[in-house]
Amino acid sequence: SAYGDWALYTDSPLRAFETELGVQAPTGFWDPVGFTKDGDVEKFKRRRVTEIKHGRVAMLATMGYITPELTGKFPGYLAPSMGLKFADIPNGLAAGSKIPAL
Repeated sequence: SAYGDWALYTDSPLRAFETELGVQAPTGFWDPVGFTKDGDVEKFKRRRVTEIKHGRVAMLATMGYITPELTGKFPGYLAPSMGLKFADIPNGLAAGSKIPAL
């Protein structure tokens, strides 16, 4: 019986991804949501590239949140006509309500 033993279950389209980078024991290729159940290699590659891109954006966003705390903010004015300095803008999500609209 193939039940419980992945080595015996050879009919799955997920086998197409068993040799991809990042597949690790003991789980092997892990796709709990089933995005790759059709075995489409092009969709898999697009999702992988998209995941890497989103991870990089998240890392940059984290650095954008942390860096002003460590290094300080730009000198000068963000909006000279309003007298708004960069130093007056709080870090994080609170900044969204302080930045003037265009």
